Amino acid sequence: MKYNRRKFISFIGKASLGTMITPPFLVGCGNTSNPSGLKEESKQNLDSLKQLILKALPASDQDDLLLTKGLDYHVIIKWGDKINDEDTFGFNNDFTCFIPFDENNPKDGLLWVNHEYINPLFVSDYNKNLKQHRTIEQINKEMYNVGGTIIRIKEENGKWSVVENDPHNRRITAQTPIQLNWDSSIKETSTVMGTLSNCSGGITPWNTFLTCEENYDAFFGETVYDENNVATHKPSWYGWENFYDYPPEHYGWVVEVNPKDGTAQKHIALGRFAHECCTLYELSDKRVVAYTGDDKNNEHLYKFISSEPGSLKEGTLYVADTNKGKWLALDWENQSVLRNKFKDQTEVLIRAREAAKLLGATELNRPEDIEIDPITGNILVSLTNNKSKNDFHGSILKIEETNGDFDALSFKASTYMAGGEENGFSCPDNLAFDLSGNLWITSDISGSSMNKRDKPYMPFKNNSLFVIPRYGQDAGKIIRVASAPRDAELTGPWFSPDGKTLFLSVQHPGEQTMDLNNPNSTWPFDKDNIPKPAVVAITGDLIEKINKLKQIEG
Repeated sequence: MKYNRRKFISFIGKASLGTMITPPFLVGCGNTSNPSGLKEESKQNLDSLKQLILKALPASDQDDLLLTKGLDYHVIIKWGDKINDEDTFGFNNDFTCFIPFDENNPKDGLLWVNHEYINPLFVSDYNKNLKQHRTIEQINKEMYNVGGTIIRIKEENGKWSVVENDPHNRRITAQTPIQLNWDSSIKETSTVMGTLSNCSGGITPWNTFLTCEENYDAFFGETVYDENNVATHKPSWYGWENFYDYPPEHYGWVVEVNPKDGTAQKHIALGRFAHECCTLYELSDKRVVAYTGDDKNNEHLYKFISSEPGSLKEGTLYVADTNKGKWLALDWENQSVLRNKFKDQTEVLIRAREAAKLLGATELNRPEDIEIDPITGNILVSLTNNKSKNDFHGSILKIEETNGDFDALSFKASTYMAGGEENGFSCPDNLAFDLSGNLWITSDISGSSMNKRDKPYMPFKNNSLFVIPRYGQDAGKIIRVASAPRDAELTGPWFSPDGKTLFLSVQHPGEQTMDLNNPNSTWPFDKDNIPKPAVVAITGDLIEKINKLKQIEG
């Protein structure tokens, strides 16, 4: 099996749009995959593209996946579907990433899917509100349904489907042994049990998957320290630590998964916190830069710069001071304030949140997904919201590295776009650029706040997928092109290499259900009428046209 890496074909942002460049490797979580070049279109077809007008969907509270005119979808896989004779697809799928087997055939390859968390009512028949007794069998079911899935998928006659029992099909769960990519052990071991809270992710230049552990403290709790640096255990929401004695420090990392054999490792050098994603850029000397955010109120934006080619271990982790435009090194040896608090660099990385605050990093409003604009090279960061600071609708932060150098230690920060009724979207989460550089945005309004008349989110109704066209008559407009089923969130947008398919997760439909006999949602409308998370393939004339819009410029 051969895995090929393609260069991201882009345009020079400040020069003629007709001038093509091939910058260093550029991919990231929720990004465009490795797109191939577009073929020249006839003048007639280009003229028709100039007339393309996208029809925006109105906000909807309907229990269905609604798409604008010119788009269709079909379900590729859903919770509980068999992927081989032993394994089934996990719960609450999030990030998706597709790698083709052959760069000349974009219709056959491996799809990675994250499974972020579980709803015990669905997965293990446990109702927390009733304070029922739990069994280890229930916990094992829950642990099986997080992590990730690798499946081989093929597109035939316009429809993507799973290749049954392909040898690549496998599960990574909360009970899969995983190595730590670090010279020192953590809690007396270098092999930990499983991965969980897998939110967004990324892809490496060497074509492996990155999956990011976000709200890890919900499963095994957290170790917290008082003003005297005395540690205590904060219990988890799920209570797994009552059944398995796994240290919280084993979770909260970026995890790399090899699609060929399913082996995995956790990258300690990238720090421990609620990683939403990990977006990589490969420099000309093959060193890598990794951007990742801590998805929690008043937490931070980080950047890792490797000191060795192709390494996610050797290098320095930095945290952003967006007020002064500086990257601050979380370097125990050279930062006296860190030496006074922590015993070594390993502890700095484990307690990255505390270290970042000691250095004076800027508190942000839930930094989630991160993408690199293929046109300008700017870094865009979703700041979903922060209700504690009356930021209900969030914004998108723009980072411009000094001189456009991704390994620069200074930058300029500004607001790229603010959420709210005026701009037509709220709570931005995942970002993705397509082959033309159009920006796609998913929203993350929580189910507990959605469609409540006394809340500021009522005008937006269900969560949605938006696109901001870069070219054509709708350039710069924010256009809703999909509306999620009730209680659901649309996540993990990823384009196939030819730009003709958008892979998308429909996560936690019917999440607010209290009684399985009366669910809030029944999407995707299975015979049992139980809502099920699923991955869909969105296709249609509109996607193909919008991915060719850049050809009308220049």
